[in-house]
Amino acid sequence: MRTLKGVGTARLVVKKSVFIGYASPVKNEEEAKAFIAKIKAHHGDANHNVSAYVINDGRNFAVRYDDDGEPKGSAGKPVLKVIQNKGLSNVVVVVTRYFGGIKLGYGGLVKAYGETASRAIENAGIVEVYETERFQVTFPYSLFHTVRETIEKAGARVVGEDYSGSVTFTVEVRKGEAEELMEFLMEKTRGKVKVRGSP
Repeated sequence: MRTLKGVGTARLVVKKSVFIGYASPVKNEEEAKAFIAKIKAHHGDANHNVSAYVINDGRNFAVRYDDDGEPKGSAGKPVLKVIQNKGLSNVVVVVTRYFGGIKLGYGGLVKAYGETASRAIENAGIVEVYETERFQVTFPYSLFHTVRETIEKAGARVVGEDYSGSVTFTVEVRKGEAEELMEFLMEKTRGKVKVRGSP
């Protein structure tokens, strides 16, 4: 799943209208709604606070957008499109507009809202999130570098270390890849490691 690293903001001025974008990762629809409410409260004096979000936490799926008074489909939809085109989930974006006195027209609005949303998302940073599983591997000190290198080269990571007696690493790996890595560690150390699934 692709989502955002953190909160990103962006500011765009188009024909004296000021567009301020906010993009944030969220866990569920309640968080998305709370984020939208927070931005609306912060920019209570703005002409429009346009929003869109995509939630997919494995159990719940929600896709919503709100033009907030702008011509139908000219604001919330382009913001939603940006989220979808970047393949993001569990993301909310709000674009605030302070009207500058010059009308932008339908196409101008679509472009301005889309551009502001896109910049806010890029500034937030995109991350790949995937389900993981853990296991433990115990081995003598002499194999420290071999084991660590094998784990890192496989794209897994050591999330816990214990040095009482021998070395025990708690390893986190993408779901479905633990078995293969355990076998590879056995092979690489000629069976000198003990592996077991972590609770």
